[in-house]
Amino acid sequence: MKLRTLVFLNAFAVGISIGIVNYYFQHNWYYFMYALGISTSVSYLVFYFLIEKYVYSKIKIIYKMIHSLKLGKDLKDALGEYVSPDPINDVEQEVKEWAREKKTEIDDLKKQEKFRREFLSNISHEFKTPLFAIEGYVEALQDGGMDDPELAKSFLAKVARNVDRLSVLIKDLNEISKLESGEIPINYQKFELTALIKEVMESLEFKAKKSKINFVFKDKYDQPTWVEADREKIRQVLVNLLSNSLKYGKENGFTSITIFELHDQFLVEITDNGIGIEEKYLPRLFERFFRTDTSRSRQIGGSGLGLAIVKHIIEAHDQTINVRSTEGLGSTFGFTLKRVKDIRINIPLINN
Repeated sequence: MKLRTLVFLNAFAVGISIGIVNYYFQHNWYYFMYALGISTSVSYLVFYFLIEKYVYSKIKIIYKMIHSLKLGKDLKDALGEYVSPDPINDVEQEVKEWAREKKTEIDDLKKQEKFRREFLSNISHEFKTPLFAIEGYVEALQDGGMDDPELAKSFLAKVARNVDRLSVLIKDLNEISKLESGEIPINYQKFELTALIKEVMESLEFKAKKSKINFVFKDKYDQPTWVEADREKIRQVLVNLLSNSLKYGKENGFTSITIFELHDQFLVEITDNGIGIEEKYLPRLFERFFRTDTSRSRQIGGSGLGLAIVKHIIEAHDQTINVRSTEGLGSTFGFTLKRVKDIRINIPLINN
């Protein structure tokens, strides 16, 4: 409601009241109308002056400060700016919007604080486990373990494994930190996706045989599937996802790689028939250090950062990654890549 409307309604209410009192004593409609007109006019002028001077002007200043500070402007500059002709309603809307924004910010800060506490707790645990193991084996060697060559060799091998685990953890932490800060650039290039998939499968063939899991990549994907992305980072994505399928797959099971052709993208899906993941864990699966089965995950190994790194790499390409899973039946991880159409390759002619 605008100021003049508000003042007029109040003045008219006063005028009606005075007119009724006048009519009560005079019993004359002429005096009623006269009193109504005079008292309404005088009340309007008085109310307008008082509200404008002592209330409305203050609200204008409040509106200026709220509106301008929301835009991040300096207070001195804010007070000299033009104000809406109806700041009372605008102040109400601004304050409501501001309150909603602040509530959202507070909720986000609470989530970040919870995430920070969980992250510190997880990273502390991840470091303590191998460090305590190394400390225990070293103390055992110092307390006479070196006298038994076979025992000393076994302890040193376990120390080496835990040192390797620490190295992997530090390397992955450093990489995910650089990915989040944008320090690692995305080196786009055009390359053949099926060729890269076959390379990664060959590099993991020994590990697949050891896990008794068969890779499935159908012959129909021999046709070119050209994409534009960072080849080495996509290799890392494939290695992480395929390695995960081997870690959590079933003996004599399979891991299949499927490519779906979309309008301007390729969708790559990696499916296994392993232990699967409970539905309640799926939203948190790409969080750093999140493990669905803590004891088994630590026995298998890994830094707990693989899926988080995968997510950062795919999102750095402005693409998406998703997961579907059913406990006991298996999981499917899918990610998209930019498709390159009508690529031409110059093949040198060979004269016979």
